[in-house]
Amino acid sequence: MDKFVIEGGHRLTGKVSVSGSKNALLALMPAVLLAPGTYTIHNSPNLRDVWTFSRLLGSIGVHCELNNNELFFDSSNITSYEAPYEHVKKMRASIYVLGPLVARYGKAKISLPGGCAFGPRPVDLHLKGMEKLGAKITLDAGYINAEAERLHGAKFNFDISSVGATVNMLLAASLAKGTSLLTNSATEPEVTALARMLVKMGAKIDGIGTTTLEIEGVDELHPVDETNIPDRIEAATFLIAAAMTQGKITMTNVNPYHLTNVVAKLEEVGCTVDVTGETIELEMSGPPSPSHITTAPYPGFPTDTQAQWTALMLLANGTSRTTDTIYTTRFGYVPELQRMGANIEIVDNTAIVYGGNKLQGTTVMSSDLRASASLILAALVAEGKTDVLRVYHLDRGYERLEHRLSALGANIKRVHTEEY
Repeated sequence: MDKFVIEGGHRLTGKVSVSGSKNALLALMPAVLLAPGTYTIHNSPNLRDVWTFSRLLGSIGVHCELNNNELFFDSSNITSYEAPYEHVKKMRASIYVLGPLVARYGKAKISLPGGCAFGPRPVDLHLKGMEKLGAKITLDAGYINAEAERLHGAKFNFDISSVGATVNMLLAASLAKGTSLLTNSATEPEVTALARMLVKMGAKIDGIGTTTLEIEGVDELHPVDETNIPDRIEAATFLIAAAMTQGKITMTNVNPYHLTNVVAKLEEVGCTVDVTGETIELEMSGPPSPSHITTAPYPGFPTDTQAQWTALMLLANGTSRTTDTIYTTRFGYVPELQRMGANIEIVDNTAIVYGGNKLQGTTVMSSDLRASASLILAALVAEGKTDVLRVYHLDRGYERLEHRLSALGANIKRVHTEEY
């Protein structure tokens, strides 16, 4: 097991290129089940979650290879329709194979998923959607069983905006007979990326990028090569890290449109931000101003960035609030920040941050992917040395983060440890 050892107090400066999007890639990967053949997805990050999903697809019969950020698939020989617990327990996105398996092969057996430990995230919308498309769903011994001779088009309204359920319904409806109308669909860039890949494969989808998606099912799709979008959450994390260390960075291979809300908040608290094409430059001098954020579905402030934002607000001279309306219990990182001297109070789904206290280096423990990022950001500005344990959480979603932060001037190294 590894940990990060970070010596605080170093300003981040320089240039960094944003990796391909983890969340988008996990939505693109199951699309290879919809049509037999070979695919390549360019700009694919080398991440723990990507390898986990590759192993899951491998257990189904898909050959996967990742070389130089190009992910190759051969789905010509599917041998199983089951996603076993040993793979699914590691990552919630594994349920994305449900839609394409039942759409193309008429059956699927999927273990109920696992994932980050910050509260329940039920899969009810996935199952209700599949039933609406004509699948017979049963639950048995922790597994979802789905069967259908052929899915049929249907109207389905998502009770809440759900990226995962929208992804699964897009995948399934593309091969369903007839037309499907999905309302209150998620509009996140990761969903749009999948819809565009499906269109390249031959799917007929209208309303891409909006909350209303109309899918006219086709009889067959074909393999394609695709390029993954930049990771907006990684980009936001680097921007916040630069702001916290009063640094100056130039970020390339980024889609600024995906970061409109985050950039606006950074400017509000005192950052100077310049956007040109696929480049964002940020410079910060002095502590940030206090600010309140409330997470919301895209294009609102992303829940995957609220932990990092809370770390930034620790440096503000005043009181700030971080409210999460998506995952209301996603504050497992707060006790660890408190160990570093943070003054934070949790009231319902809001973290009240009393900023201005100096942070002290100590030993802290990651509880999930984005919690890991918030602890690392806090360590970058803490006095002395911080050991961040359980960075395997971080490796799920950030590619070689310690090397890239080091290149910007951080004093950070990965060390093997027996600590848990």
